[in-house]
Amino acid sequence: MTIPVDNIHDPATWPTGRAVQLEPLVRRVLAPNASPYTFTGTQTYLVGAGADVAVIDPGPDGGGLAGHADTNGQGHVAAILAALGGARLAAIVCTHTHRDHSPAARVLAAATGAPVIGCAALAIADDGPRADAAFDPDYRPDRVLRDGEDLAGHGWTLTALATPGHTSNHLCYALRESGALFTGDHVMGWSTSVVSPPDGDMAAYLASLARLQTRDDRVYYPAHGPQIDNPRQFVRGMIGHRRQRERQIVSLLGQHARTIPDLVSTMYKGLDPRLVGAAGRSVLAHLIDLAQQGRVANSADVWWVTPDALADADAPA
Repeated sequence: MTIPVDNIHDPATWPTGRAVQLEPLVRRVLAPNASPYTFTGTQTYLVGAGADVAVIDPGPDGGGLAGHADTNGQGHVAAILAALGGARLAAIVCTHTHRDHSPAARVLAAATGAPVIGCAALAIADDGPRADAAFDPDYRPDRVLRDGEDLAGHGWTLTALATPGHTSNHLCYALRESGALFTGDHVMGWSTSVVSPPDGDMAAYLASLARLQTRDDRVYYPAHGPQIDNPRQFVRGMIGHRRQRERQIVSLLGQHARTIPDLVSTMYKGLDPRLVGAAGRSVLAHLIDLAQQGRVANSADVWWVTPDALADADAPA
């Protein structure tokens, strides 16, 4: 069943628990964990149309956490199993280990005996504001894919592409047979990704975006939001947006020293209050990157532009 996405904000366009055919080798099953951070929910992809298939980003495990829609995946594993039909599950593949992406891997593995293959394990303390920005501490892959390494099945080949930034262990997966790229949270179809230190790294994120821009992928299938049919143009816009944010921060700090909450309130007019904390994390990631470049400095919670950065800004082009 193919459902056109004419209005991405119409819930009827995003049915949960049903396999939606996107192209001959790709189906999507949407988890019921819609939230301000996951949009309509985590999109699990089934790759393959023959005797065996791979599942990318199995999603939350259905147990949930009190008060957190991001990790509510009730019934999602059953929907994935139903979508398999008579095919064997050859591999359970994760782009990264945030709790809205990887926990269901354990349940699927127990139900099918399929190996968990893909990104490395990563569980660190994270003081970010998002439920889904907490790492899955119980993720244990049977095999970690290196950058450029292939995973193949009946009529399909996935190639791992290291894309650190949103998390240090983030991988995208290229489907060789169709030119599709599964982008996880690195490139999303509805919003920019949160880059939350200490693991999130803005310099690495921008370098990973630049790497994607050199590729000729036909379409992106993100973990959240609609597919992206103009990948290079889309990534170019994302890089431009991040550079614009960087310039905005330097300009604001050039006026006077500021705290992160002050920067967020000035930069993100009309922002949903539930997203203020996440915006602050990305601003912090920009500030850390700028500090490493020697363009800003800080003491306690106050940031300012360095004299060298001011001199560069005033220099004639």
